Amino acid sequence: MRPEDRVAIHEAMKQQTISIAKAGITTVLNSRTSVLAAANPPSGRYDDLKTAQDNFDLRTTILSRFDLIFIVKDVSLYDQDKIIASHIIKVHSSAQAASGDIRASKEENWLKRYIQYCRSECHPHLSEAACAKLQSDYVDIRREMRQQANETGEAAAIPITAMQLEAIIRLNESLAKMKLSHVATESDVTEALRLFKVCTMDAACSGINQHIHITPDMANDIKQAENQIKRRLGIGNHISERSLIDDLTRMGMNESMVRRAILIMHQRGEVECQRERNIIVRKV
Repeated sequence: MRPEDRVAIHEAMKQQTISIAKAGITTVLNSRTSVLAAANPPSGRYDDLKTAQDNFDLRTTILSRFDLIFIVKDVSLYDQDKIIASHIIKVHSSAQAASGDIRASKEENWLKRYIQYCRSECHPHLSEAACAKLQSDYVDIRREMRQQANETGEAAAIPITAMQLEAIIRLNESLAKMKLSHVATESDVTEALRLFKVCTMDAACSGINQHIHITPDMANDIKQAENQIKRRLGIGNHISERSLIDDLTRMGMNESMVRRAILIMHQRGEVECQRERNIIVRKV
């Protein structure tokens, strides 16, 4: 993200204003809208061998202001690829027919009017039970993030602060508005927390740091795998990841432990993964 774009989006999300300087006119406008942003990782695709911070490459002051953060990965699965391809083909083949579909137009107009009515007429508040549950769950989330930071020695890419608590409250209120309810209940809190955990929390814990819960036995297996990798791969040499994994599994090692050993060595800078992680190069 360019520095000027970073400043512009930060101002819109923090001060709720947009500064304009054009044609000799300088003014400040209110940003009365929701912010929807999309971006690609610096390397072009999400790399699970990197930390979340390396994949996002955005300041935490910006990331922390989004209510929900989704990581969309291009995972190559036959059934999923078939569904996506079928959908894209149908969209293009029926685009002309859909343009004249009066029924679809009416349904879309009705949905817009319903959302507008919910925003203008419904102003829900949290019930006492919902407040208690929200406070308890927020404290638990903060404790989990502190524990993860202590285990990895790194701060989360998306810090969990009071701004995230406000984000969850906004999600609660939005869920209540969808039902035209003037009170946000415990069920709304549960659903808002579920959305927050499967989106933002998953993004904050994604990448190599998700492999942190290792027992002593697992640590011993990983150490043995590291030693075997170093014996088979000299400094400056390279090998196919698939061949390396197959060789070590034939020795009786667990494939999962071998993969974790590669991840840990990559994190320490001992090996480098090239060609979309198909080739492993020994660096030190």
